Amino acid sequence: MAFFRKKAQTQRVTGKPEFIIAGLGNPGKEYEYSRHNTGFLCLDVLCNKYSIRTDRIKYQSLVALADIEGHVCLVMRPQTYMNNSGFAVKAAADFYKIPPEKVIVIYDDISLPTGVLRIRKKGSAGGHNGIKSIIYHLNSDEFPRLKIGVGAKEIDEDLKDHVLGRFSKADLETIKSTSERAVQAVALIVQDKTDEAMNRYNG
Repeated sequence: MAFFRKKAQTQRVTGKPEFIIAGLGNPGKEYEYSRHNTGFLCLDVLCNKYSIRTDRIKYQSLVALADIEGHVCLVMRPQTYMNNSGFAVKAAADFYKIPPEKVIVIYDDISLPTGVLRIRKKGSAGGHNGIKSIIYHLNSDEFPRLKIGVGAKEIDEDLKDHVLGRFSKADLETIKSTSERAVQAVALIVQDKTDEAMNRYNG
């Protein structure tokens, strides 16, 4: 889908990042538009808005430094596959000495209807293996997260098939719209306005 394609990088950012913004997903073309790659898709929207490209390989991730509303952020797509996302996030957090409360994670949530956005300051994994991995490796669940609903599986559908299944064209349009709101929320969170982001964008 053209609206998720990355534009050429124009930002040239240096310095130590204050925040990590991690979108979760699985590497590889076969997973590109799957429900489990919603975090990656949301990062596409963020990269388009701020004219960056996650094309450096570091911390077992594709990364870029970005200036988001005056704050230097490390934008990262872990390449460890979803269930081991914590390896990559911890490596970056340890290197830059970024505390959990400044690690922002974007990911899919099957407990929410497709396109619903839910922002939380902290919390349990809720059964999401990528979040379980991050909580385990950071030894903390006190990191902000943006959950984007991808809908529940059918009664007779295998969960793995559901989350690895591709969005319909209509659902992708919905996810794009939600991702745009999520990116606006991220801009508030890095300005220490998480409560405002929750009040404005929680579905």
